[in-house]
Amino acid sequence: MTLDTFLIIGLGNPGREYKDNRHNIGFMLIDRLAVRLNARGIKLQSKAIVTSALYEERKIILAKPQTYMNLSGQSVQGLLHFYKIPTENLIVAHDDLDIPFGTIRIRPGGGPGGQRGMASTIELLGTKDFPRLRIGIGRPPGRMDPSDYVLQDFSKEEQKLVSETLDRAADAALTFVTEGLNKSMNKFNGSVES
Repeated sequence: MTLDTFLIIGLGNPGREYKDNRHNIGFMLIDRLAVRLNARGIKLQSKAIVTSALYEERKIILAKPQTYMNLSGQSVQGLLHFYKIPTENLIVAHDDLDIPFGTIRIRPGGGPGGQRGMASTIELLGTKDFPRLRIGIGRPPGRMDPSDYVLQDFSKEEQKLVSETLDRAADAALTFVTEGLNKSMNKFNGSVES
């Protein structure tokens, strides 16, 4: 019996200085899932840090591309090909400025919405039809440049909501794996409070 294999990729930037940035909430989700699933065997593959776990008779590969955000598609494409995973078994998690902080949205496809990691992924996969888990970080205050805002760390006041949002996003990703995209969208699209 071969296990169904799923690939969950969180986008972010490598390096300690970016670790707690808003832009790295995709990486934070992968770390949260790795702990929750007791994932084993960390390796570098297709320019990504990769680990895997078994969950309800499915194999889940967790990955954090190490290419920097705007080249993330290199890792996504490489891992999909290496593991021979169909795009419907892939979900890419990333930060989204256009979604209120504390809100997640799961979508079956769509454009990059200004997110460079998604633009790279869409370009290299040659399709925008793959599931994504968008994690809202909200708009920058005042006239702050969005590129400065996404590279800021979450504030101490925001940390509790970050943690709750990551728990909800982890639940959503696992529901995607076990029950499919539609159930995950119906159950989790919205804010932590809803």
